[in-house]
Amino acid sequence: MDMDLPEVKAEVEAAFALYEQALGDNDVETLEALFRDDPRTIRYGVGENLYGMDEIRAFRRARSPVGLARTIHRTVITTYGRDFATASTLFHRDSSAGKLGRQMQTWVRFPEGWRIVAAHVSVIEG
Repeated sequence: MDMDLPEVKAEVEAAFALYEQALGDNDVETLEALFRDDPRTIRYGVGENLYGMDEIRAFRRARSPVGLARTIHRTVITTYGRDFATASTLFHRDSSAGKLGRQMQTWVRFPEGWRIVAAHVSVIEG
Protein backbone atom coordinates (compact mmCIF):
# COMPACT_ATOMS: atom_id res chain seq x y z
CA MET A 1 0.00 0.00 0.00
CA ASP A 2 1.23 3.46 -0.86
CA MET A 3 1.36 5.80 2.12
CA ASP A 4 1.59 9.59 2.04
CA LEU A 5 1.31 10.00 -1.71
CA PRO A 6 2.11 13.72 -2.08
CA GLU A 7 -1.01 14.66 -4.05
CA VAL A 8 -3.32 12.73 -1.72
CA LYS A 9 -1.65 14.11 1.40
CA ALA A 10 -2.04 17.64 0.02
CA GLU A 11 -5.77 17.05 -0.48
CA VAL A 12 -6.25 15.86 3.11
CA GLU A 13 -4.11 18.68 4.48
CA ALA A 14 -6.34 21.15 2.62
CA ALA A 15 -9.51 19.52 3.98
CA PHE A 16 -8.05 19.53 7.50
CA ALA A 17 -7.11 23.23 7.16
CA LEU A 18 -10.65 24.00 5.98
CA TYR A 19 -12.00 22.19 9.05
CA GLU A 20 -9.72 24.18 11.38
CA GLN A 21 -10.75 27.48 9.79
CA ALA A 22 -14.44 26.57 10.02
CA LEU A 23 -14.05 25.50 13.65
CA GLY A 24 -12.43 28.79 14.66
CA ASP A 25 -15.06 30.78 12.74
CA ASN A 26 -17.93 28.59 14.03
CA ASP A 27 -18.89 28.02 10.38
CA VAL A 28 -21.42 25.32 11.17
CA GLU A 29 -22.39 24.78 7.54
CA THR A 30 -18.81 23.91 6.55
CA LEU A 31 -18.24 21.80 9.67
CA GLU A 32 -21.36 19.79 8.88
CA ALA A 33 -20.33 19.39 5.25
CA LEU A 34 -16.94 17.95 6.26
CA PHE A 35 -18.50 15.14 8.29
CA ARG A 36 -20.00 12.21 6.39
CA ASP A 37 -23.79 12.54 6.52
CA ASP A 38 -24.40 9.00 7.71
CA PRO A 39 -25.84 7.37 10.85
CA ARG A 40 -22.53 5.46 11.24
CA THR A 41 -20.45 8.65 11.57
CA ILE A 42 -19.24 9.08 15.17
CA ARG A 43 -17.82 12.02 17.09
CA TYR A 44 -16.64 11.57 20.66
CA GLY A 45 -16.19 15.02 22.17
CA VAL A 46 -14.88 16.36 25.44
CA GLY A 47 -18.32 16.11 27.03
CA GLU A 48 -20.48 14.25 24.54
CA ASN A 49 -20.74 11.02 22.58
CA LEU A 50 -22.42 11.63 19.23
CA TYR A 51 -23.65 8.76 17.08
CA GLY A 52 -24.72 9.65 13.57
CA MET A 53 -24.82 12.90 11.68
CA ASP A 54 -28.16 13.92 13.19
CA GLU A 55 -26.60 14.04 16.68
CA ILE A 56 -23.45 15.75 15.38
CA ARG A 57 -25.57 18.32 13.54
CA ALA A 58 -27.68 19.03 16.64
CA PHE A 59 -24.53 19.49 18.74
CA ARG A 60 -22.92 21.87 16.26
CA ARG A 61 -26.07 23.99 15.93
CA ALA A 62 -26.55 24.30 19.70
CA ARG A 63 -22.90 24.92 20.61
CA SER A 64 -21.83 28.34 21.85
CA PRO A 65 -19.45 30.10 19.45
CA VAL A 66 -17.49 31.59 22.38
CA GLY A 67 -13.97 30.30 23.01
CA LEU A 68 -13.62 28.02 19.99
CA ALA A 69 -10.39 29.56 18.67
CA ARG A 70 -7.38 27.39 19.29
CA THR A 71 -3.74 26.94 18.45
CA ILE A 72 -2.80 23.57 16.98
CA HIS A 73 0.57 21.87 16.99
CA ARG A 74 2.19 18.50 16.35
CA THR A 75 -0.32 17.76 13.61
CA VAL A 76 0.28 14.43 11.88
CA ILE A 77 -1.65 13.56 8.74
CA THR A 78 -1.07 10.12 7.27
CA THR A 79 -2.67 8.82 4.10
CA TYR A 80 -3.14 5.16 3.23
CA GLY A 81 -3.64 4.59 -0.46
CA ARG A 82 -5.76 7.20 -2.21
CA ASP A 83 -8.97 7.12 -0.18
CA PHE A 84 -8.18 6.82 3.55
CA ALA A 85 -6.36 9.07 6.02
CA THR A 86 -5.95 9.95 9.66
CA ALA A 87 -5.32 13.38 11.14
CA SER A 88 -4.10 13.84 14.71
CA THR A 89 -3.29 17.11 16.42
CA LEU A 90 -2.77 18.71 19.79
CA PHE A 91 -4.36 22.05 20.63
CA HIS A 92 -4.49 24.80 23.23
CA ARG A 93 -7.32 27.25 23.84
CA ASP A 94 -6.89 30.52 25.72
CA SER A 95 -10.21 29.74 27.40
CA SER A 96 -8.76 26.50 28.86
CA ALA A 97 -5.47 27.48 30.47
CA GLY A 98 -3.44 24.51 31.68
CA LYS A 99 -5.32 22.05 29.47
CA LEU A 100 -4.04 20.17 26.44
CA GLY A 101 -6.54 19.14 23.80
CA ARG A 102 -6.13 16.10 21.59
CA GLN A 103 -8.02 15.43 18.38
CA MET A 104 -8.03 12.47 16.02
CA GLN A 105 -10.03 12.22 12.82
CA THR A 106 -10.54 9.46 10.29
CA TRP A 107 -11.03 10.80 6.75
CA VAL A 108 -12.36 8.86 3.77
CA ARG A 109 -12.63 9.99 0.17
CA PHE A 110 -16.18 9.70 -1.20
CA PRO A 111 -17.49 10.83 -4.60
CA GLU A 112 -18.38 14.19 -2.98
CA GLY A 113 -14.86 14.58 -1.53
CA TRP A 114 -12.97 13.96 1.71
CA ARG A 115 -15.22 13.47 4.75
CA ILE A 116 -14.66 12.73 8.42
CA VAL A 117 -16.24 9.40 9.41
CA ALA A 118 -14.95 9.25 12.99
CA ALA A 119 -13.53 11.84 15.36
CA HIS A 120 -12.35 11.88 18.95
CA VAL A 121 -11.61 15.00 20.99
CA SER A 122 -10.31 14.91 24.57
CA VAL A 123 -8.64 17.26 27.00
CA ILE A 124 -6.03 16.44 29.61
CA GLU A 125 -3.92 18.41 32.05
CA GLY A 126 -1.09 19.90 30.12
